[in-house]
Amino acid sequence: MNIEAIKAIYRFEMARTFRTMVQSILAPVLTTSLYFIVFGAAIGSRMTGIGEVSYGAFIVPGLIMLSVLTESIGNASFSIHMPKWSGTIFELLSAPVSTTEIVLGYVGAATTKSVMIGLVILATSTLFVPLQVLHPGWMLLMLVVTAFAFSLFGFMLGIWATSWEKLTIVPSLVITPLAFLGGSFYSLDVLPPLWRTVTLFNPVVYLVSTFRWCFHGKADVNLIGSIAFIAAFVALCLAVTTWMIRSGWRLRS
Repeated sequence: MNIEAIKAIYRFEMARTFRTMVQSILAPVLTTSLYFIVFGAAIGSRMTGIGEVSYGAFIVPGLIMLSVLTESIGNASFSIHMPKWSGTIFELLSAPVSTTEIVLGYVGAATTKSVMIGLVILATSTLFVPLQVLHPGWMLLMLVVTAFAFSLFGFMLGIWATSWEKLTIVPSLVITPLAFLGGSFYSLDVLPPLWRTVTLFNPVVYLVSTFRWCFHGKADVNLIGSIAFIAAFVALCLAVTTWMIRSGWRLRS
């Protein structure tokens, strides 16, 4: 494996992040802080806790997942779509760099950015609500795996999109609604039986529920099923991404 090629792509993408620090790091943290102020302080102070957890602390895992999902997709999709748009993708495809090395470089950088944002938001949340993480090791693992999975998905989206407009369609019209309706701000136990059944078809529910278990020790859905879903999603994204790069689909034309 060409480690230097992976490091070169990774460093280039991380350097772009630090050049645009306000947009890449501070903007999502500020947005999430506003959620804490509105939902955690203004609305949460008037609501009873969910179980033994205050409402402000309850929404922390959901807000972190919301930010990680959107930032992972946005970072990875932009990273590969920009070379397509500028034409520099042909230099990468003609270089002695394998599919695995390309994916590790781009997706690794996007994953790192998203994990950084998630940890910064976690630290920021302690300024608004008292917070305890019961399973910190599992929490960090879930954060990394989720960021990696949706960075892969964003990478696929960046290859699929043929214009900058298409690049924003899926995050805006699919991912964001799924995240808001995936239990980020409420427990599935408060839903009527019919809507609870419908909500279980939302894949984001399993991510948020498992991540919330890492914090509070309680989950809305079965943990084994959630882990199986996440593993299957990562495997599917890896397979599709590998095919896209090896076949040159929408990369060579």
